[in-house]
Amino acid sequence: MSGHGTGPVARWHLRTPKLSGRLGEDADLLRRHTEEGEELLAELPPRPERDAGETAIAATIHGGGREIRGAFLDLHAEPVFATICDGNPRPRLSDIAFEAADRFPGLAPTRKQMVEERTRLQAHKEGREIDQGVLFRGLLRAPSAGSRLVDAMLRPTARAKDLLSVFAVKGRVELPTVVLERSGAAAHLTVTNTRCLNAEDDQLITDMETAVDLVFLEERVHVGVVRGGLMTHPRYLGRRVFSAGINLKELRNGDISFVDFLLGRELGYLHKILRGVVPDTDRPSLSARAVHKPWIAAVDSFAIGGGMQLLFLFDRVIAEKDAFFSLPAAREGIVPGAANLRLGRFVGSREARRIILAGHRLRATDPEARLLCDEVVESEEMDTAVERAIQDLDNPAVVDNRRMIALAEEPLDHFRAYMAEFSRVQAERLYAADVLEKVATPPGTRRRQEAKESGC
Repeated sequence: MSGHGTGPVARWHLRTPKLSGRLGEDADLLRRHTEEGEELLAELPPRPERDAGETAIAATIHGGGREIRGAFLDLHAEPVFATICDGNPRPRLSDIAFEAADRFPGLAPTRKQMVEERTRLQAHKEGREIDQGVLFRGLLRAPSAGSRLVDAMLRPTARAKDLLSVFAVKGRVELPTVVLERSGAAAHLTVTNTRCLNAEDDQLITDMETAVDLVFLEERVHVGVVRGGLMTHPRYLGRRVFSAGINLKELRNGDISFVDFLLGRELGYLHKILRGVVPDTDRPSLSARAVHKPWIAAVDSFAIGGGMQLLFLFDRVIAEKDAFFSLPAAREGIVPGAANLRLGRFVGSREARRIILAGHRLRATDPEARLLCDEVVESEEMDTAVERAIQDLDNPAVVDNRRMIALAEEPLDHFRAYMAEFSRVQAERLYAADVLEKVATPPGTRRRQEAKESGC
């Protein structure tokens, strides 16, 4: 095993310190123990070159580090978050992750470590995003820290605030993967990640949140509409596609971020569509501060994975009659965002299990699909149906009622508790052996049955 015995690692693990409950003292114990673990890890070859014994040693080191990190957060999540937010009352997730690493060495991966991780294929990484999952699980489980974190992620992004004047004057903003246009009382958010059938990647998640923020911030916009653009992909050339879900090629290449994508999309633009954006820092109540607006989804061709997850948040869903919906995440080995929290409200627990656990696909014309779609129309009738829905939802009473529905269906603490467990489970799933094996298979092979998206 490259001259590295199990003895030093076993002794290190047995020396895991017992935390005292005093923040400063425990922070020092955490730092020293994780530093020693990193020194032992550095003696091993890079992950793809390790034999079975060295892989087991690395797993022991990582597991021991996560054990003390979790224990530290169980005791100190509230003061840790207060320290992180010192000078930045509305931090983004990446701010929190790296500030935690700086303020409490050993608690989370450093920026340098994460930059190094992003240069590797998913199967060749150390899995330091699991440590970030441990961090966010601990913070979200803490009532005050978790609530403040969720609240901070409902704030508009700096990028959206910078673009607001442009959108207000021109009525149009073009981002790398999204085009946003104002037409009357509506803002039409068209997804244009056409090279891979609107599959989700880090860039698309960033652009979607910017566009969603602009819909909420522009006062002349009363309704948001999300629809896929015209495709350049050979199989769907000239056709609209709603979403092909997570970009599996990007996942294989290690280019899907746990913090900015998998966690950020749930706490960011998806939660904003449900809960509204909070631009005002003066009023004390979240429900009073949030700007709410109704949303319409226009589904052409298919809504796979994250695309289907979006539908649980919209006030009106219109699908063309040939469209279908699916959540293949379980077959891919990951968790389909907050679908496990939300889908059962629409289709019932038994059908939700069929869709999530067994990968059951729904066609828009299936009877049970009517629990997800408000209207199913011919493709040539989509524009008319969308305009009709805009007229129906452009009503101040709709805004207040959708806010109350969100509070009744998904209380904030319920969502926070789910996201706490999701943080660690999803991070661990990203590095599970079955997932790494699956992402090594060409994405087109895995999803040809779903969307015939060869090469995406």
